[in-house]
Amino acid sequence: MKKNIKILFIGDVVGQLGQAVFQKHIDRIKKQYDIDGIIVNGENSHSLGRGITPRIVNFFKHNGVNVITSGNHIWARKEIIPYLTQHTDLLRPANFPSSCPGVGVTTFNCAGIVVGIINLQGRIFMKEYVDCPFRTADTHLTYLKSKTDIILVDFHAEASSEKIGIALYLDGRVSAVVGTHTHVQTADERVLPKGTAFITDLGMSGALNSMIGMKKDSVLPNFLTQMPSKFEVDIVPPALLSGAVIEIDSDSGKSLNIQRIRIIDENIHVDSAISD
Repeated sequence: MKKNIKILFIGDVVGQLGQAVFQKHIDRIKKQYDIDGIIVNGENSHSLGRGITPRIVNFFKHNGVNVITSGNHIWARKEIIPYLTQHTDLLRPANFPSSCPGVGVTTFNCAGIVVGIINLQGRIFMKEYVDCPFRTADTHLTYLKSKTDIILVDFHAEASSEKIGIALYLDGRVSAVVGTHTHVQTADERVLPKGTAFITDLGMSGALNSMIGMKKDSVLPNFLTQMPSKFEVDIVPPALLSGAVIEIDSDSGKSLNIQRIRIIDENIHVDSAISD
């Protein structure tokens, strides 16, 4: 059994260009950083930029992903609902109503070690009503701590203050808290005083010169006129892949290091992505 394990967290994968840059670079990243487990936020991976389908889940699994997390767009493709009811490798936020399909917490085997993960959604500036993510984390930690000391949290939230708040609240009780949802990678990665790795946002995988993955010409009219506009996924290179590698002591469950990953690919095409 390995003394330390390395987990790769990839931020929101947006559309087919996000899929393509992930598939092109994932094997090299795994070898370069000696990765033991991979977690991807896939809630925007559909070609239309919202939602995920069973076919895309299988695409990620085929490329070595252990668990796929999500957030407020998890229900965008109705065909994913049967998958959520039958599998635990795709998570919806744990603080959604308990009657929702799927689960928000799971475990997986990583280099012979059990790793737990919790998916949560924030409440500040988010439209959906969800239970308190802080108290939901407390509830699920009671369950996970009986299985493992290595616990990861994907906190899908808008406000940086809320993300930092939950990281400090959970410091020393989980191995890592990573933020998703805003699609812009932050430069504040660090290991907190009690051993929890943290970054406010992992960033996204998708078109670099887009507006968080969307064509600027489809988004700017909304800012200029305040009238509704249909957002369209940008598939024009260069592409960006963003995330972080977290090294964790397998005995204590405390993180030793967190390192940002940011890859820009000028020569990527959507040909290597899959259909929805």
